[in-house]
Amino acid sequence: MSAPPAKVSKKEQNSNHDGADETSEKEQQEAIEHIDEVQNEIDRLNEQASEEILKVEQKYNKLRQPFFQKRSELIAKIPNFWVTTFVNHPQVSALLGEEDEEALHYLTRVEVTEFEDIKSGYRIDFYFDENMYFENKVLSKEIHLNESGDPTPKSTEIKWKPGKDLTIRSSQTQSKMGKKRQHEEPESFFTWFTDHSDSGADELGEVIKDDIWPNPLQYYLVPDMEDEEGEGEDEDEEGLEDIDEEGEDGEEDDGEDDGEDE
Repeated sequence: MSAPPAKVSKKEQNSNHDGADETSEKEQQEAIEHIDEVQNEIDRLNEQASEEILKVEQKYNKLRQPFFQKRSELIAKIPNFWVTTFVNHPQVSALLGEEDEEALHYLTRVEVTEFEDIKSGYRIDFYFDENMYFENKVLSKEIHLNESGDPTPKSTEIKWKPGKDLTIRSSQTQSKMGKKRQHEEPESFFTWFTDHSDSGADELGEVIKDDIWPNPLQYYLVPDMEDEEGEGEDEDEEGLEDIDEEGEDGEEDDGEDDGEDE
C-alpha cells in the first residue's frame, strides 16, 4: 500500500506562488525592454524612410517645374481663369466677398514654390494686372516652418489705393451701427496677407498648395459640368412633356373618331 502524498502547508503554497509571480514579472520586464529595443529600430527605419521620401519628392518637384511653367503659359490665354477657379472651390469661395471677386478678376497668374528642402515651407505668388484696388503687381505670402513644424508667415504689404482697402471696408460694413448685416459678407480674402495672428496651420495656404495648385483645371471646369447636367435634365423634362401632350392629343382624336362612327 503506497504512502499517502505529503500534505503541503498553506505557507509553502504561498511561497511557491510568490516565486512564480516574481518569475512572471521578471519575464514581463525583459519583454518590455526587448520591445523598446525593437521599437527603436522601427523608429530608426521610419526616419531613414522619411529622408529617402524627401529626396524623391525633391527630385520630382524639380521634374514638375517645366510642366507647371507650360501650364501657366496656357492658363494666361484664358480670361478670368483663376478667379473662376477660386469661386468654384468650396473652401476658398467661402472667403470671397463681392469686392474680393472683383479684385481677383485682375489676377493673371498664381505660382506655388516649395522651398528647396520642402520641409521648411513654401511661397505663393499672385500676379495682378493694373487695377483700381492696389498698386502691387505681385502679392506674395511665405510660410516658413521651424523644426517642430510650426509656421511663421511672411507677406507682401498691400499698397491699397485711397478708399479701396478691402480688409478695412469688410470690417466696417459688418460692424456699422453696432449691428451685423443679416447676410454679412465673409472676412475679406485679402486679410490672409495681413493677418498673422493665427499661430496654427495656414489652412488657405495649404488648400491652394495641396488641392488647387496640383490641378486647378478641375475647379475651373465645374460650372461647365453643372451646365451640361442641367441641360440634360431640361431635355429629359421636355421629352416627358412632349410625350404627355401627344398622349392627350391622341385621346382627343380617339373621342372624335368614336363620335363620327356613331
